[in-house]
Amino acid sequence: MFSHVMVGVKDLEVSKKFYDAVLGTLGYGPGVANNNRYFYRSPTGTFGITTPINGEPACHGNGSTIGFAVKSPEQGDAFHAAGVANGGVTCENPPGFREGPAGKLYLAYLRDPDGNKICALYRPS
Repeated sequence: MFSHVMVGVKDLEVSKKFYDAVLGTLGYGPGVANNNRYFYRSPTGTFGITTPINGEPACHGNGSTIGFAVKSPEQGDAFHAAGVANGGVTCENPPGFREGPAGKLYLAYLRDPDGNKICALYRPS
């Protein structure tokens, strides 16, 4: 359904350090520069960070979350730890399994250095 997701950031280099770390735990290489943006590409889509091209300040979307699929709870823990170690802030509940209408899920939520909410999600078989 999606070709890419892009989030606005205030400081590209601070955000690149954060996303290089968290996405590195998922096996993705460092962001590739393209003007005032960095892109992280996978076989199923692209994630990007940018300073806003309209010159207005970057801000996070209240109520928005970007979820990244992980292969195991351990990979989710590494994602979360890398984020906290690189300027992110834990949010929601601590990483772990939760039961809900979608069944049992492992979730690890973070706010990036600009306040964008991201999540590592693992669906057990």
